Amino acid sequence: MAVVGHVEWVQFGRVQELPRAGAVEHARDAFEEPAGGGAVAAVALARLAGAATLVTALGSDEHARLTLARLAALGVDVRLAPAAGSDPGEPPATRRAVTLIDASGERAITTFGERLDPVATSGAWDGLDALDGTYFTAGDAGALRRAREVSRVLVASPRARGSLGHGVALDALVLSANDPLELAAAAQVESVAELVRFTEGAAGGHWRRRDGSEGRWAAAPLRGEPVDAYGCGDTFAAGVTYALAAGLGLDRALELAARAAADCLALSGPYGRI
Repeated sequence: MAVVGHVEWVQFGRVQELPRAGAVEHARDAFEEPAGGGAVAAVALARLAGAATLVTALGSDEHARLTLARLAALGVDVRLAPAAGSDPGEPPATRRAVTLIDASGERAITTFGERLDPVATSGAWDGLDALDGTYFTAGDAGALRRAREVSRVLVASPRARGSLGHGVALDALVLSANDPLELAAAAQVESVAELVRFTEGAAGGHWRRRDGSEGRWAAAPLRGEPVDAYGCGDTFAAGVTYALAAGLGLDRALELAARAAADCLALSGPYGRI
């Protein structure tokens, strides 16, 4: 199993409510983690499948060093590729973010710096030539083509933006039905996906196949009150990727992915035990 995607060094904090314009909120229970769509999905896949590889791009800074050490401790084999559009003479900084979680468990994210999308280079992909499944959330078009070549099952997020399409078929596209940016991006490329899954939070979600058939799934019950919504969508996508690669049917795949996302929501931080 593998993920091709981005990483951000994220500072988390809890607040009573998300600040409004002009307001000041005091954050508590602060902690920091390497996160972002690529890292969160890779850790979820490592736990579901026993091992996972992450192809990503990082800066040459302390946050990059900490990211490599932390993800290795979480069972992820990190493969570094250059960032798309970067100048080899001026390594970019690892992207950072601040995430605030309110009393209901909802999160708000602010990023700092450009997203680092990995490009297709031979070194990062050495030995990755017979993957059961890959989740693609960021990378250039060459990285997407490479992922398709070596993966029996390829699932993507519309956050991959301009790399999607270009004649590369997807087994599934996973997105939030409540995110206007993801919906707009998906509308341009969903025709290349055999299956599109729209998550709807507590309402579960709905799916649509290329042949026009449609259906819904229910959200999994929580093990307690909602604690932290950060990472639930990426954990769901990892569950979908794992389940399709394992050959589970559609209903069982959705059930497994929904359970993984519910476990993420019920614990603090993106790496609560699945």
